Amino acid sequence: MSDPLSPEVSDRICKHMNDDHADAVALYAQTFGNSPDTEEAEMVSIDPQGMNIITKVNGESSTVRITFDHVLKDSEDAHYTLIDMIKQARQSVSNLKG
Repeated sequence: MSDPLSPEVSDRICKHMNDDHADAVALYAQTFGNSPDTEEAEMVSIDPQGMNIITKVNGESSTVRITFDHVLKDSEDAHYTLIDMIKQARQSVSNLKG
């Protein structure tokens, strides 16, 4: 059984994403957070409705809220949703490069 998205689970997901998938977090901000110039990004929280990312653009930090296309049921749903989103983001980048 998968864990509900408690603050502890949010912290675990954020730590994993920031430690192992920092490029994906930046791509989320660039693609879904309307922050195409993001240079660095850190996922600070995830909840059933969305995620909060601190971005750095031209040396300035700001928080970006990305809302999911559905309400997440649990940590497993979060896992698959984040994977789907990175696939979409990479496809979007690929299409722009043409």
